Amino acid sequence: MSETLVRADIVIQEVATRDGFQIEPVFVPTHEKIRLIDALSQAGFTRIEVSSFVSPKAVPALVDAAEVFSGITRRSGTTYVALVPNPKGAERALAARADEINLVASVSETHNRANMGMTPDASIRGFAAIMETVRGQVGVNATAATAFGCPFEGLQPEDKVIAQVERYLALGIHGVTLADTTGMANPRQVARLVARVLPLVGAERLTLHFHNTRGCGLANVLAAYEAGARRFDAALGGLGGCPFAPGATGNICTEDLVSMAEEMGLATGLDLDALLTLSRGLPRLVGHDVPGQVAKAGRPLDLHPAPPLKAA
Repeated sequence: MSETLVRADIVIQEVATRDGFQIEPVFVPTHEKIRLIDALSQAGFTRIEVSSFVSPKAVPALVDAAEVFSGITRRSGTTYVALVPNPKGAERALAARADEINLVASVSETHNRANMGMTPDASIRGFAAIMETVRGQVGVNATAATAFGCPFEGLQPEDKVIAQVERYLALGIHGVTLADTTGMANPRQVARLVARVLPLVGAERLTLHFHNTRGCGLANVLAAYEAGARRFDAALGGLGGCPFAPGATGNICTEDLVSMAEEMGLATGLDLDALLTLSRGLPRLVGHDVPGQVAKAGRPLDLHPAPPLKAA
């Protein structure tokens, strides 16, 4: 489905059922994934990354991608996204009626070899074949992973990131994500890179994907927003992490981001109370506590009774 920046100052794409569930050691049952995605749709998301059509051997947690896509109730105005690694995955995503596919190549050669088993150049050449498979049938976004740093190589030169974005656009890819795959970004770095990429891509087609590995996630969102970015990935409860990044922890937390945005007067179009209810149910699904803070502490203006006055 097509989607535009309407009814919201900031657009949040929910990625918990793909990026979040992909590294969970406990398999989340298909019907639970469908139930959660339907609830997220009802909470107002215009973009949900549903699952990934990767090899079941590589990511067994998402072996049911086709079943999940076929089982969800599609809400008008919501774009349902699939991550795909190759032309075969793209064909499966088309058969599942994904509205958009997301391709990924790391800026870092070492990380891309660990993640995809090939160089970034080989990955991007493969994107050309995928574009021939899907052109005109579905929207295409491509992610530049490790855009803000690689745990094996360190910082990646901005010019290298820009060159990768330009290669994406030359292939006819309509959207670009800059991913802080391993939580290495800082706000000043984010502001600089966003300022350089926005003129190439445009705010309506640029997404920022931050992890909160070192506690800078929401600060990086604010830096990107002030630099002109308007679309952000986030995961309910702060789930997720890269399986090929030592020490990586979850994505920025959806409900924490929504709470911050609302306190700043930025409309998200999302039902925060519904998100908090869903987040509080995640430990039952994944078998452990989740990092989100607002679900634990409550909204800032959830006031409490005053304590008893002490006798004079």
